[in-house]
Amino acid sequence: MTGMALATAVLLAGCSTTSQTTDLITVDRAQGSEENISSLTTVINANPQDPEGYNVRGSAYGRAGEFNRALEDFNRAIQLNPQFYQAYANRALVYRNMGKPVEAANDYNRALQLNSNYDVAYIGRGNIYRQAGRNNEAFNDFDKAIRLDTTDGRAYHNRGLIYQTRGQHAQAIEDFSKAISLSPSSAEPYNGRAVSYLALNDDENAFADINTAISLNDKLAESWTNQGLVYETRGDKARAARSFSHAARLDPNYQPAKDGLSRTRSS
Repeated sequence: MTGMALATAVLLAGCSTTSQTTDLITVDRAQGSEENISSLTTVINANPQDPEGYNVRGSAYGRAGEFNRALEDFNRAIQLNPQFYQAYANRALVYRNMGKPVEAANDYNRALQLNSNYDVAYIGRGNIYRQAGRNNEAFNDFDKAIRLDTTDGRAYHNRGLIYQTRGQHAQAIEDFSKAISLSPSSAEPYNGRAVSYLALNDDENAFADINTAISLNDKLAESWTNQGLVYETRGDKARAARSFSHAARLDPNYQPAKDGLSRTRSS
């Protein structure tokens, strides 16, 4: 595989997954535990007219994957305080996890009407735009969050992904590096930066980033696929096949891993 073909393959692999991992709710057993929710319910019972209690418990329900209960709490928080822009943004994230992007976008829009400087809502809405292929609008939202001096690494990571699709890899690397500085334990920006390094034929830095991504989270099929692609371009088909095989076990439906495995096993 040539360097250009490798960069293209890795870019396609990255785009297959990173769009799904930038701001979705992840299950957090501590925040979503029965004990924590019970404690939050006690607070609500003591202060039933305080919208903040419902907002916090709604976030806990979201972390537990109990989205309908989360929606009930955010609805109650907004009913008690129609100006509660954070609750709109939190409800938007739940809607996005439920596969309801229109409802999510409406809530982000409402949050921004109430507070035009709320970086979280720009990042959330930007992700919806990006998944819909509306990259220019997404870029503007991420850029706005960055100009508001956000400390949320997702804004830089997501803007970097758009720079990457535009072939502006130097700018993408700069954004991924900033995302890493803000979120050093996140694997995704390392994978993103690796793709741009490969596009610039910087194999060593790309491989280092891929392996760092694996050390941070060894459950991402994207990372193992990217590792396999580097091994493949180096001519090490055996190691490449092992990496692709591991990626395919993690996600049997991940096409870049299956394609890589087919190429290297048949060689």
